[in-house]
This record gives sequence, C-alpha cells and structure tokens, in this order.
Amino acid sequence: MANDPAKHLTKRWMHSHEEDTPNEMVFRTADYDFPRSRGRTGFELRPDQSMVDIQPGAGDAGQESSGKWELEGNTSLVFFKPGRKAPARTLKILSADGDRLVVAKESGGEMA
Repeated sequence: MANDPAKHLTKRWMHSHEEDTPNEMVFRTADYDFPRSRGRTGFELRPDQSMVDIQPGAGDAGQESSGKWELEGNTSLVFFKPGRKAPARTLKILSADGDRLVVAKESGGEMA
C-alpha cells in the first residue's frame, strides 16, 4: 500500500468471488467489469470514517446498512455497527492498490 493506505481504501468495494482463493477474498472497485452474478456483497468506505455495508437483497438488489470503519495498524479494516463499540467485522489486508483489495479469508464477521 502507499504512504496513505486510507486513500487507497476510500471507495466502493465489491466482492469478486470469482477471484477468491482458499485463503483470500478479493474485492474490486464497483466500476470493475464483473461477470454476471446473483448478488454481490461489498462495502463503501468514506473519508469521514463512515461506511455502507452492502448485502444481496430481494431480487438481487443490494441492501445497504450504515456503520463506521477504521484502519488498524495499516493492516486491518475494522467495521463497527452504529452505537456499538465492539467490532462487527475485521478484515486483515493482504494487499491493496487502486482497484483491487485482497483480505485474508479467515477474517470474520458480517455487518448485516
């Protein structure tokens, strides 16, 4: 990651499950040319530390919920639900660049 990792992360990321490996989950920016899929999970990280969690909903439309995010030690994304101090989800970052984010698959939790 660059000197300012948060700058690389503040965008809308969608799960590119086609690129996953047994140990890695791959996310691409929302403008990536994804193959057709029945719903994708993702999240949008905003510069003000707010975030939107995206989960598949009825009719493949995304259902969005809000929260907060922080970068822990430049190596983990930590997501919080509104009004809660305990993390809802932590993703260990393996690599990140302008259009691809790779996290460890053992990262757990779901926002929804």
